[in-house]
Amino acid sequence: MTLPALLGGSPAFADGLPFARPFAPPLARVTSRLAPSYDRGILTNGPLVRELEEVVATRMGVGHVVAVANCTSGLMLALHALAPAGPVLLPSFTFSASAHAISWNGLATRFAECDPATFHLDLEDAATRLDGVGALMATHVFGAPCRPSDVERLATRVGIPVVFDAAHGFGATHEGRPLGSFGDVEVFSMSPTKPVVAGEGGLVTTNRADVAESVRLGRDYGNPGDYDTRFVGLNARMSELHAAVALCSIDEVDMHLEIRRTIAGRYLDGLADVPGIATQAVDRHDSHTWKDFTVAVDPDAFGVSRDLLVQALRADGIDTRCYFDPPVHRQQSHNQPPVDLPVTDRVASRVVSLPLYRDLDAAVVDRVVGVISSVHEHAERVAAG
Repeated sequence: MTLPALLGGSPAFADGLPFARPFAPPLARVTSRLAPSYDRGILTNGPLVRELEEVVATRMGVGHVVAVANCTSGLMLALHALAPAGPVLLPSFTFSASAHAISWNGLATRFAECDPATFHLDLEDAATRLDGVGALMATHVFGAPCRPSDVERLATRVGIPVVFDAAHGFGATHEGRPLGSFGDVEVFSMSPTKPVVAGEGGLVTTNRADVAESVRLGRDYGNPGDYDTRFVGLNARMSELHAAVALCSIDEVDMHLEIRRTIAGRYLDGLADVPGIATQAVDRHDSHTWKDFTVAVDPDAFGVSRDLLVQALRADGIDTRCYFDPPVHRQQSHNQPPVDLPVTDRVASRVVSLPLYRDLDAAVVDRVVGVISSVHEHAERVAAG
């Protein structure tokens, strides 16, 4: 067993191993796709945006798709369209934009626990917090479907709409059905680390014509075309350049996802026998995008804490991310009134995401696994400092 660099061994990646390398489509293809709009002087919200919306609607089997500047603005406009009559219930173990979009609409957040195995909204806990709630929001964490059918059933029981933060979820399926077609509305991200990239961009998917119409108005200031704005909207239009990048990215998304799933499978196999390392539980009938490959570290079984593992990986040149720590209910922007979520706190303190991107080969994955195994084997010395 190779000695971890933290204990004086040679770094596994002397030149460093980055956490992510966004896959950008070839520039020549993007410029070729963009050229007709560019030559006509159409730079935003033009025919490429319409084409992107149509392509995604067909792929996801959904009635309406609205392209927006980013996922956060999509969430803001979706919530505005739904106009919840009370607080929005959501998991605290999510990216802060989920909660930001709620607060920007003047709505109260109500946080619920996450499931320690799946990292998703704990539906049993959520069911105890529904009194007076106006809407339910769930996140497809790291690209794994968050049992959306069960989320829908919970919301139907009390007659409230459902929003899915699907930022990580483009290309995932739940029981064979694409994400994008669940709930009242789903919102995807196409920022650089996502399965489909646009540079920046978001997609709002819905089967509700009223929601789609409201989001379309809202992304253009609430202006239907006569400058008599119907409500206070945003400038959340998508540019033709971003639509061109997204269309070229979608051309390769299925191959890209297969590569990510192969890499994740290599990690899963390699880490299966490492004590104290748990991988995200995924329902066997679901497909995962593996936007992130995330493990939870049990310090007692593994021998050191998540933070010490991160320190050891850094010494070996391996970059990581600790999503979502602190969880949203602990962040200064959303920590009032205080709420006690012990499971979420524990999960957030234990998870770490490992490098995963398209050109990461099997040998590199094996070396990362080897470093993690070595830290466990030398845990007493690592913990002793």
